[in-house]
Amino acid sequence: MSNGPANVTPKHFLEAAIETALEAGRILREEYALPPDIRYKGDVDLVTQADKRSETAIVTRLSRLFPEHTIAAEEGTGHVRSSEFRWHVDPLDGTTNFAHKYPCFAVSIALAQDGKVIAGVVYNPIYDELFAAARGEGATLNGKKIWVSKIETLSTSLLCTGFPVHKRRANPNIHFYYDFTLRSHGVRRDGSAALDLACVAAGRFDGFWEFGLQAWDTAAGVLLVQEAGGAVSDFHGQPYALGGPVILATNALIHEEMRATALVISQRDPKAPLQAPAQTTKE
Repeated sequence: MSNGPANVTPKHFLEAAIETALEAGRILREEYALPPDIRYKGDVDLVTQADKRSETAIVTRLSRLFPEHTIAAEEGTGHVRSSEFRWHVDPLDGTTNFAHKYPCFAVSIALAQDGKVIAGVVYNPIYDELFAAARGEGATLNGKKIWVSKIETLSTSLLCTGFPVHKRRANPNIHFYYDFTLRSHGVRRDGSAALDLACVAAGRFDGFWEFGLQAWDTAAGVLLVQEAGGAVSDFHGQPYALGGPVILATNALIHEEMRATALVISQRDPKAPLQAPAQTTKE
């Protein structure tokens, strides 16, 4: 496979990403069946043998296929090249879930060209669900086309979000979680941003927001949402930049309502008591 842009389309890059994700998924299934081998990055961030094995396999394969491309990987085994192409790799998104045998985790692999994501894969190896997208080609789940939901109001929406494993007291998300829980059908927190975004693309969730995510957490999922007909921005309505401080991804139909609500919450004094919205729905 050529690694240059002249005769290679996003779809060809996607094929390589799919093959690589499936290989990494096999490793995660093997490790999932074993007693956990857990270490810590800092005080609370987990890293397992599964993270390391998965990342090694991904970086090795992508380096062989595309030696001139930059690879940014969460555990630090990637490399920088003078290239317009950059792979964003999360070998195990949802490490805490994995360590506790909660089967909500994924491999996330995406390729950006000049900062624009052109191919992405999110793979949950336990449920064997492969979400994939190439720019301009739509999004799929196990080879079948997927689309975002048709829910039109925030009050009837099912949302999802996540919280950091560190500095939780300093993170503002508890305020957003409170408001959005009362304003929607409910908010889920499954512990894998990549899968959350994939589920927005598949119409399972209607909206997702989170703070402080890295590019490898969101790159594949953002493309999935966009190719499935959804919208992605920050709370001001500006295009989301990979690694940006806040992400909002929705089915597009509730985007403006959710964005405006989030902006109001963000402007509230975070030290002030939380006040319930005028209308609530029962979960």
